[in-house]
Amino acid sequence: MKKMSFLIVVLCMFSACGAQNTTTDIKNKTSVLVSNDRPKLVVGIVVDQMRYDYLTRFESKFGDGGFNRMINEGFNCKNNHFNYVPTYTGPGHASVYTGTTPKTHGIIGNNWYDKETKESVYCAGDQSVSSVGTEDDAGEMSPRRMQTTSFADENRLFTQMQGKTIGISLKDRGAILPAGHTANAAYWFHGRGEGAWITSSFYMNDLPQWVKDFNASDNAASYLKEWNTLYDISTYTESGVDENTFEGGFKGKEKATFPYDLKALSKDNRGYDLLKATPYGNSLTTDFAMAAIEAENLGQDQITDVLAVSYSATDYVGHNFGVNSKEVQDTYLRLDKDLERLFQYLDTNVGKGEYTVFLTADHGAVDVPSYLASVKVPAGYVDRTDRKERFNSFLNTTYGTEDIVEHISNGQIFLNRDKVQALGLKLSDVQDAIAMEYLSYKNISKVYTATTMSTTSFGIGIEGLLQNGFNQKRSGDVILVNDSAFISYSKTGSTHGSGLNYDTHVPLLFFGKGIKHGETFNKTVIPDIAPTISALLGISFPNGATGQPLGFVID
Repeated sequence: MKKMSFLIVVLCMFSACGAQNTTTDIKNKTSVLVSNDRPKLVVGIVVDQMRYDYLTRFESKFGDGGFNRMINEGFNCKNNHFNYVPTYTGPGHASVYTGTTPKTHGIIGNNWYDKETKESVYCAGDQSVSSVGTEDDAGEMSPRRMQTTSFADENRLFTQMQGKTIGISLKDRGAILPAGHTANAAYWFHGRGEGAWITSSFYMNDLPQWVKDFNASDNAASYLKEWNTLYDISTYTESGVDENTFEGGFKGKEKATFPYDLKALSKDNRGYDLLKATPYGNSLTTDFAMAAIEAENLGQDQITDVLAVSYSATDYVGHNFGVNSKEVQDTYLRLDKDLERLFQYLDTNVGKGEYTVFLTADHGAVDVPSYLASVKVPAGYVDRTDRKERFNSFLNTTYGTEDIVEHISNGQIFLNRDKVQALGLKLSDVQDAIAMEYLSYKNISKVYTATTMSTTSFGIGIEGLLQNGFNQKRSGDVILVNDSAFISYSKTGSTHGSGLNYDTHVPLLFFGKGIKHGETFNKTVIPDIAPTISALLGISFPNGATGQPLGFVID
């Protein structure tokens, strides 16, 4: 009997110890989510169409609180590049946050030809959802075409959906793709006659009251004012002359020169949409981002939140005026002030040393080719009409029909597989014949086939970039590469999309909690960003990530 009683006591002791250990384990598991080692808030900043050399060109004109604060207090990766083609906005934002390339995440362009539905699709388009905040279809958007997670998704999963994610941008794709699939919200700006921040039913069925209040304020209207240079224009020695033949300008103004009366010009330039093509679009984005931080209580506890901010106005200004314009320089000087304002707000409302920021771009841009040609740099414009006529003639002569080609876009040729089969032809043979034909055309540098992309492994060069951007299910049968600085675009303004340094070389700055102070010329690539932030947070890498964490930036 005594032996039995002793056994019961021992068993009870073991049971108690087990219960105590279980309680400790639960506490430890909870403490994984709540940690003083992690930043309270991660702010990801993507500056649309920012070349790396803007950091160095305008450095002497920047203040101490924006770009230079990130450089002086954080880590500067000076040799940061996109490692794929095409360098467009949609793929860029997706790659920054997923840690991989279009080959894996599937966002192969802003728009692309869907081989199954036989129609062009938009990277964020989703007709299964409805607009929230407007009656316009501008809200029919979601991230469903992105096939992998973002680091924001992984943070949501890691924190049992307690860490918030908010995406903000003038452009829908700039807000939606970074925020990922599990975001609490993504907001973008709908201009025209509304001037409102909107979203879609993918996230919610009604705008939060704070967004309604922001839209009801005169915030957007207050920026329909004169746009003149921030400083005396004579001091803008880092850019070209104000009046030249390489800029687009706005409807209703004869010359693309300062100043610009935005209120008057808005009538002929889609109302509030005009703000997107001025630095005030970035100021409006900053205002809304700070309102979101306050209203959503971002960074107010030890469970990490994510705020994805994309500054889109820089892209609109660059496309319109070109990378060497006074307008671009003024836009970056004003963006520097907006960054300073945002960082000061974070210092006060989240706490200095309690948040982490990274800043990069979704692509760079080419100098206006007509400008380059004027200073004897090889550059120019593709004659699309001549190419089309020659190619159609080749198709008719070789195959007796033009219908063997189904679609051409984004420098890719999509074949009609049914027609190829009906003619008794081998797909790879048709691809090769078209590739050889196009290679003979003026201003074509290289041509590759889908078969080559699928069967040959390229590690370096343009071939490697093309392969990282090639998605077997979504990309075309033949891929065209133009000569350097030869573009299909208007003869004013800049564009992007190539695998050349002016499009691939972009800033990468880290700053804040957990970040070392330093710099490197070692090559880094865009897919390294998401694994680096994931490593900093101690969370899983995005499920398709191919980049590597940059351990040398983490303290």
